[in-house]
Amino acid sequence: MKFSLCIGAYSGKDVIYHLEKLKEHGLHGLEYYAWWDLGDLRRIAKEQERIGVGINATCTRFISLVDESLRDAYIAGVRDTIEACKMLNVTSIISQTGNELAGVPREDQRSVMVETLKHCAPLLEEAGIVLEVEPLNGLVDHKGHFLQRSDESVEVIDRVDSPNVKLVFDVYHQQITEGNVIRNATGYIDRINHFHIADNPGRKQPGTGELNYVNILTAIKQTGFSGFVGLECGYTIDTDEAVEQYKRDIITPVLGSRHL
Repeated sequence: MKFSLCIGAYSGKDVIYHLEKLKEHGLHGLEYYAWWDLGDLRRIAKEQERIGVGINATCTRFISLVDESLRDAYIAGVRDTIEACKMLNVTSIISQTGNELAGVPREDQRSVMVETLKHCAPLLEEAGIVLEVEPLNGLVDHKGHFLQRSDESVEVIDRVDSPNVKLVFDVYHQQITEGNVIRNATGYIDRINHFHIADNPGRKQPGTGELNYVNILTAIKQTGFSGFVGLECGYTIDTDEAVEQYKRDIITPVLGSRHL
């Protein structure tokens, strides 16, 4: 199991500052979502090599997966993102689904999503990169987002049937949408490539809300999961202090101090 921070953890600081902080804290990766804002990707790649830690996940362009008229644009965005990932040695691409379309049967929209992802799968398989579809909660943060529930998300992944199309399971979102976090996270582990975590309510750092992340991450660890857990949250205290608390109170009880 590896641990990442997300861009914006250090407000107003650039990608290089975040990478230096990752190295300082002994964490394993940075999620930088809008790769197209990075500028010279070759320069960033050299900086990653110098620092010894890099970007582990990015996003594809924000194009609806449920609108058939946008299929070609979505696939073109995935192609561009794959090329960026090759330069940066990034192995995960996160994708939202877009909002549900009014007046279109839900099964039709789901089928469009599956078909579009099937078109993308050979590109991802050839590149050795995993595209991660992300369910989001519609109650608090993303009203109208098409994919929200774990079971429906897994159905989509199973219908695509590619080892390079999986889920990012955001514990914060799924706690709001459906609860049963440990049951779903462990039960669907073979379809999950990556986890996001934050506490609820408030989407702040673990320890500020109702979620017991020692129990949650221990259960995930026991499945043999060895991917990334991304700390995607705001902070109620200084970021460095929050990260040290996270390492002491959650990562160490789950993995032991030798892992950091």
